[in-house]
Amino acid sequence: MIFIDLEHKRPTDSDIPGWTPWTQAQWDTWLVKSAQLVADMATLQASNKKDERNTLIDANGPHWGALKQWLLALSGGKCWFSEVRDLYSHYDVEHFRPKKEAKALDGTGRDGYWWLAFDYMNFRVCGNVGNRKKGGWFPLQQGSLCSAFDTRCEESEVPYLLDPIDDDDVSLIAFDEEGKLIPMPGSSLWEQERVSETVRRMKLNEHVPLAEARRSVWQKVDALIQDFLAAKAKCACGKNPAAKAKLLEVRAKVRELTDRSAELSSVARWCLQVRNEPQLLRLIG
Repeated sequence: MIFIDLEHKRPTDSDIPGWTPWTQAQWDTWLVKSAQLVADMATLQASNKKDERNTLIDANGPHWGALKQWLLALSGGKCWFSEVRDLYSHYDVEHFRPKKEAKALDGTGRDGYWWLAFDYMNFRVCGNVGNRKKGGWFPLQQGSLCSAFDTRCEESEVPYLLDPIDDDDVSLIAFDEEGKLIPMPGSSLWEQERVSETVRRMKLNEHVPLAEARRSVWQKVDALIQDFLAAKAKCACGKNPAAKAKLLEVRAKVRELTDRSAELSSVARWCLQVRNEPQLLRLIG
């Protein structure tokens, strides 16, 4: 999972690599249409026309789809949950809070967050391996407040699902040498439960190619650390051009693997932290 600072980003931003910024007029037009769609849904909701409300949502999928390339650009083309580009299949614009129906841990459902169907702050980029497994799954901790259109309180809900736009949620994730996503050591029982449920529901370990890719990255970083330590030992007694060149080569590769745009950069960073090599840890931006 990769942190995306969605709160402070807009399609009009000119500093997003790979994205041609929208004009302010384009963005305003998109927002106005979103507001109108929500108003139309509210009218249908008030008339107890839930099926027509859901039909309206489906008919306007291209509206949130218009932001897909911008959302992808924010992550360097990576899925926000798996942090890979192709191994997790094609990309969907995923609604963090489900738009039609929200399911609890036991599978029972309640009405979805339809008023957020066209709210870009509810959009995430997710490979369809995880998105289709997740479906409408969005359980809340027992006793949590539950938001509704007339009494909105999304910020006070306590969801199970980890959110890529919440830096605290992203910090709950760690990895092991076998490529498995695990809870961060020292996390609470509730935090561990959130990680475990998110991993299970998003197939973040079950999808074998993803786990294998993580393991491969871990092994690459591990090998680089060993090369670095060996070369550093050779340089300790005096000038050694070949060893010095090796140190520079290793540093360049570590920078490449830990760059935020690299696939599974969080795995590479965690491997460095576990191995605790101070000189290489300094390379992490």
